[in-house]
Amino acid sequence: MNKKLASLMGVVAVAGLTLTGCGAGSPTGDADATAPADTSESGASGELTEVTVGVLPIAPSVGVQYGLENGIFEEHGFDVELSTQNAGAAMLPAVSNQQITFGVGNPLSVMTAVDQGLDMRIAAGYSNSLAEGDDIAGVVAQADSGIESYADLEGKVTSINALRTLGDLTIMADAEEEGADPDALEFTEMPFPDMPAQLEQGNVDAIWVPEPFLTSVLADDANQLVGYSFQDAIPGMPTMVTFTSGAYAEENPEVVADFAAAMTEALAASEEDPEGTRALLPDFIDLPEEVAETLKMEELSGEIRTEQLNQTAELAVKYGFIDEAPDPERLFIQ
Repeated sequence: MNKKLASLMGVVAVAGLTLTGCGAGSPTGDADATAPADTSESGASGELTEVTVGVLPIAPSVGVQYGLENGIFEEHGFDVELSTQNAGAAMLPAVSNQQITFGVGNPLSVMTAVDQGLDMRIAAGYSNSLAEGDDIAGVVAQADSGIESYADLEGKVTSINALRTLGDLTIMADAEEEGADPDALEFTEMPFPDMPAQLEQGNVDAIWVPEPFLTSVLADDANQLVGYSFQDAIPGMPTMVTFTSGAYAEENPEVVADFAAAMTEALAASEEDPEGTRALLPDFIDLPEEVAETLKMEELSGEIRTEQLNQTAELAVKYGFIDEAPDPERLFIQ
């Protein structure tokens, strides 16, 4: 393992969180919410609507922090308290019972929760993989492995950070598109920092890694990129969305609409100011400055990409991740 990759082992959450919390485990139980949401308009200022926003301790979540640092949410009438969650699945019940007003997490987690009976609504977009060029997550194999395509993964073992995530979902779709049997692909769970060494030792045939691990792994000439699974399956697919509970959305439609507008403005401003956004990362997620300066990040956007989200739902049904696709008319708040 090269020195740069080793230095990243303590910051695994930076890359992993957009991609975890996606499993099909039951979205029930107590969440690690730091505070319940006060949705009244009688906050400390007497004017701002207090909301609690659940985020994961990962790089893209900095878009919310950017909005806070630049007063965007306050301009829209919100007093925002961030609640950091260790996993997306834990955030869902907290949003459902309104301990957390809005959550930012993986859309597959939201769809899984809906499939299991929780009434969740997507109020805004958040982050997306890149539709062209170098993407933010990919499959890597050893250069002499003979694995040149997703189809070559048939009968091979690919490590991912968690099963039944956007990682294995998109790899299965990519492999089937190339004529392979998706059921013949084998996946094993493994923390991102462990993957390069396991690949080098031949304990797995391929690994699926996001940034910053992807760049580091590909810096080793012994490895090669098989493909960008997100981009190859659904170009520009959402990796995180902004969601709330159905009950809260129906009881507070104006608040939800105003918050979606605030989030959209914050994300657009963050996207347009990459240097200012990256400058927040070292304190926001304890990321080394040298990594923050060059980290390849998702596109931040408040647009709800309904077409790509519907495609994700269709794949999730096709490969048995969920039983039924959510009703778009109910899932998306437009």
